[in-house]
Amino acid sequence: MNDQSFETLAIHAGQAPDPVTGAVVPPIYQVSTYQQDAIGSLRGGYEYSRSANPSRTALEECLAALEGGRRGLAFASGLAAEDAVLRALCGPGSHVVIPNDAYGGTYRLFAKVYERWGVSFSPVPLADPAAVRAAMRPETALVWLETPTNPLLGIADIEAMAGIAHEAGALLVVDNTFASPYLQQPLALGADVVLHSTTKYIGGHSDVVGGAAVTASDELGERLAYHQNAMGGVAGPFDSWLTLRGIKTLAVRMDRHNANAARVADLLTRHPKVTGVLYPGLPDHPGHETAAKQMRGFGGMVSFRMASEEAAVAVCEATELFILGESLGGVESLIEHPARMTHASAAGSPLEVPADLVRLSVGIEEAGDLLADLEQALKKA
Repeated sequence: MNDQSFETLAIHAGQAPDPVTGAVVPPIYQVSTYQQDAIGSLRGGYEYSRSANPSRTALEECLAALEGGRRGLAFASGLAAEDAVLRALCGPGSHVVIPNDAYGGTYRLFAKVYERWGVSFSPVPLADPAAVRAAMRPETALVWLETPTNPLLGIADIEAMAGIAHEAGALLVVDNTFASPYLQQPLALGADVVLHSTTKYIGGHSDVVGGAAVTASDELGERLAYHQNAMGGVAGPFDSWLTLRGIKTLAVRMDRHNANAARVADLLTRHPKVTGVLYPGLPDHPGHETAAKQMRGFGGMVSFRMASEEAAVAVCEATELFILGESLGGVESLIEHPARMTHASAAGSPLEVPADLVRLSVGIEEAGDLLADLEQALKKA
C-alpha cells in the first residue's frame, strides 16, 4: 500500500475489514492469551498479548506505513517508547547528544535515570551543525533530535543531522511528536528511528496515552521489538483501537491545526504586550527555511514570551477557550506555563526554559473564537 496517499494509508493501512464478520473497523481484541493449535503452533503468531495483540498489530502496521518505515511498535506512552529505544541502542559508557531545549520528560529520563546506569549526554543546540560535530565522541551512540522542539519550537535540519551522526558511527533518533507523520517524515531524510507520543496529534482527542517507535531497518526493528516484549510497556488493545480511530482524521485535523496556529501567531506578533513569538511559520524564525524544506506545514504549536513571569502566568490563568493544562495535540486548544508545568523538571539545568514563556497547543476550533479569547486574556495580563 506504500504507493498510496497519506490520507488513504491513515484509513486503510493495517485495517482491512474483519475476515470473519466483515466489520470495517478492526475489532478490539480485549484478550490476554490465545489457544495454540499444538505446542509451538500459533494462530497468526499470537500467544500472549504482551508479545503481540491483533489490535496493536493493526496500529503498528498503520504507524509504519505513515512514517514510510518497515517496523512500527506501539508502547504504553511516549516515554516508554523512548526508554525501549535507549535500552536497545545504548549501554553503560554510551553517550547521547540531545537538544539543549528538549522536552522536560526526556531530560528527566536522561538526567535522573540513565546517568545512574552509565549513559552520559550532552545538551547541544541542534540547529548548529558545528556544535553537534564538536559534541560527538567515540562513544556517542545516538544523536537525539526534536524538531520542532518542545517548547521553544527550534528547528534542526534532519538530513544534515543524519549525515553528522552516521559519519561518527552513531544513529539518529527523531522525536516527531510536534510535527506528526503528516507534516514530516524523518526516515526519508536519513533518520534511523522515529519516536512519537501518540497521546498527542496522532491520537488527537486527549482520551488515550501512548507512544510509538518506527524504523526503516529490519535489524533495528527486531532489536526494538525484543526490548518491547522483554520490558512489557506495550499499548493495550483499547488504547490501540482509540489511537487508530484518531489516526483516520490526522490529515484533516493537521490542516486545521496549521491554519489556526498561523492566525494565532500573526495576532501575537502584532500584540504590544507580547515580547516575542516562537513559531517556525514566521519568516523571521531562524529555522523557517529549514522547516519549509522538510515539513509540509508548520504545525499547531505556538510559544510566546511576555514581559515577565507574572504576566505569563496571568495570561495562562485568564483564557476561557484555551484550557489550562499539560499535553498537546488534541482537538481542543490548551495553554500552559512550561517553567512551572511541563518543564519544571529542567529547572536549574542547562535546559531550563524562560519563566516568561507561554506555550499554546492551538486546536481546531473556529479561529476567530480563539483569537478573541487570547485578546481578552492579554488585556488582563
